[in-house]
Amino acid sequence: MASTENSSQRIEPGSSRLPPVAWPASATDTSVDASATAARIITSLNQALSAKNYRAVADLFVEDGFWRDHLAVTWDLRTLRGRANILTFLEAKCNLTSIEIDSSSDIRKPQVASFSPTEDVKGIYFFITLTTIHGSGRGVVHLVQEPDSSEWKIWTIFTSLDEVNGHEEPLGARRTKGVQHGGLPGRKNWLAKRQHATEFIDSEPAVLIIGAGQAGLTAAARLKMLNIPTLVIDRHPNVGDSWRKRYDQLVLHDPVWYDHLPYLDFPAWWPVFTPKDKVADWFDSYAKLLELDIWMSSELTSSTYDTSTNRWTVTITRSTTTTTTTTTTTTTTTTTNETRTLHPRHIIQATGHSGPKNLPSIPGMSTFGGTTLCHSSDFPGASPLPPASPAGSKHAIVVGACNSAHDICQDYHEHGYSVTMIQRSSTCVLTSAAALKLVVGPLYSESGPPVEDADLLVWGWPTPILKTVQADLTKLQVAHDAELLSGLEKAGFKLDRGVDGGGIFTKYLQRGGGYYIDVGTSQLIVDGNIKVKQGVEITEVLPHGLRFADGTELEADEIVFATGYANMRTQARLIFGDEVADRVGDVWGYDEEGEMRTIWTKSGHPGLWFHGGNLALCRYYSRVLALQILADLEGLDK
Repeated sequence: MASTENSSQRIEPGSSRLPPVAWPASATDTSVDASATAARIITSLNQALSAKNYRAVADLFVEDGFWRDHLAVTWDLRTLRGRANILTFLEAKCNLTSIEIDSSSDIRKPQVASFSPTEDVKGIYFFITLTTIHGSGRGVVHLVQEPDSSEWKIWTIFTSLDEVNGHEEPLGARRTKGVQHGGLPGRKNWLAKRQHATEFIDSEPAVLIIGAGQAGLTAAARLKMLNIPTLVIDRHPNVGDSWRKRYDQLVLHDPVWYDHLPYLDFPAWWPVFTPKDKVADWFDSYAKLLELDIWMSSELTSSTYDTSTNRWTVTITRSTTTTTTTTTTTTTTTTTNETRTLHPRHIIQATGHSGPKNLPSIPGMSTFGGTTLCHSSDFPGASPLPPASPAGSKHAIVVGACNSAHDICQDYHEHGYSVTMIQRSSTCVLTSAAALKLVVGPLYSESGPPVEDADLLVWGWPTPILKTVQADLTKLQVAHDAELLSGLEKAGFKLDRGVDGGGIFTKYLQRGGGYYIDVGTSQLIVDGNIKVKQGVEITEVLPHGLRFADGTELEADEIVFATGYANMRTQARLIFGDEVADRVGDVWGYDEEGEMRTIWTKSGHPGLWFHGGNLALCRYYSRVLALQILADLEGLDK
């Protein structure tokens, strides 16, 4: 439990740092005809693509330009930087055939705009539609004017595949009829068909998904739209229980506009911040409305992969409960345990973007005499003080200083406890107001663009530029929150601005934690209502509290370790065993090109995929993952 120095720069072990890039020089001619300029470049690009003259394509970029591709040029997730690397990339494989400018809305059409939130860096950006040998997609382009020649060049291009020919999603005019009219003997109604399909009695799922949280549900929804038979299993009794059973005061810290799920946006009357039980109920409704095939109270108990058939053999243990009414006053509940063997082509591990809980092993834990010692994932919520007990008569210690730790500290405070937070390393803090106004709000808000357009603008930035954008936004956020942040520092709370100053977003993508979006706890720390002990190692759990390396002790009736989770690969080892886990790569953090490692892409083991993250990440990357599985099933990626 040692503290970590300079924790702001800590990233996932083995991942790439990828520092921010400098902004290019601002355009000298901001009165340029953006549409005409974009048209000239796209015409030249299409001519070069048609002739397979990839050197001419690369020459349309500035020397240090970027091409980010999600499944349009190849069936991989790649980011290439520099003309030479772009040329090598295209010459090796190029499924892209043509690009068109998308002028269907004001936000999509070519326009002169400032790329930086804080600096005067003007260029041209526009959305594109694209065609590949396999299907169609979308993207976004940023043009800059070269200072030496005033010529417009491509600084970044993002290409992403949305649909595969012959496998278009049944949306709008392609929707199914939903009924078979006429006198068909033995015709089943909708409910009977759904029950039959979900049981997989005389069929096999092509894909098995482990976990029915936001990752499992979004992946299942995307695969459903591609007509790929998919089964989701989850150990909980009900869809949504992974949220429903968490600590009482949990509320999403991201706003509703950022959290829409595929195909079904939250209603216009939905609260800005969603309580965890409301999230759970929405997930349950989502699964029903999208007709996802889910087995609850189910666990994978064995698995093997056959390289000769490219199939898994899995054993699933499932508990089902039926209730029957025997008389007008008597009901009988029967639980049946069933074992099924299935042979999916693919398995998606969707058990959370992290792995098992990190509950440290500290000498003396077994001797603790208080009422609670647990990990934050097992925290049931603070209990009211006994009647007539004065405020502060019970003591709680929360080890950790990120979102869960703050929420739990606030819960204890509201129930009258004396609370101390143990901050082992620094934390990136921003207020909810700053997040809404500065970090998320410019793209995801009540008056913002359609969520899929916003996603394109975010993921259209190559990672080093996205970090530059986030570093600029963090400067604005720190200025906005200056008074609160100053108060936290005076209270002994250690702050940071994230990896390379990139704030909360890059800290999440490079480390998976280390931040807090303030919804009230920070002011309690500033005011002294929640005390902070910073940067000291815990050496022993005492019957009445904790002892630290500096010799001090803290009294505690309850101790909660908000100490995060292990890597998804660790969970894979528990589920599939060492042979499988040893073949997959480390999950999370950037690879050398700036794409996320192992998750949403090939894992290193055939037929095994990882999917996870917050609701926004699951929304975007669920499509990327589903299309890769489709490509494998149809042999398109050969």
